[in-house]
Amino acid sequence: MNWIYMGGYGAYVWGAYGLTLVVFVMNYLIVKREKKQIQKRMNRFIQSKDHE
Repeated sequence: MNWIYMGGYGAYVWGAYGLTLVVFVMNYLIVKREKKQIQKRMNRFIQSKDHE
């Protein structure tokens, strides 16, 4: 249990790890959403060029 408390700095260290994890997950989800939007735009562009 001593390693969890990290000499009294456990709350800060684990909080920083938690915040970092949240930022990584948010970054992943935002990039994934952007990728889908870009793919949709590209497909619409390709389809519009096919009908010309």
